[in-house]
Amino acid sequence: MKEMWHWHAGGPLELSISADRQSVERMVLGMDLAGGQRPQGVVQAHAWQAARPLAGWVLVGCTVSPAFEFAGFEKALEGWEPG
Repeated sequence: MKEMWHWHAGGPLELSISADRQSVERMVLGMDLAGGQRPQGVVQAHAWQAARPLAGWVLVGCTVSPAFEFAGFEKALEGWEPG
């Protein structure tokens, strides 16, 4: 299952992704393309992810394919970070 995150409005959003639970790739979703932000980002299947607004409020959407099912969902413990 892959997830496509779409930035719609508001401030930038930091999306952190860890495919191996050790290293982290960070991307910033937003409208400042010249500043390195992007309007969408992809999270590969089985990767851990975290999202946080960098300023104010953020409106994002997420498209999942194939369909999301809670049967395979695992939530990290509070405060967990890769590495």
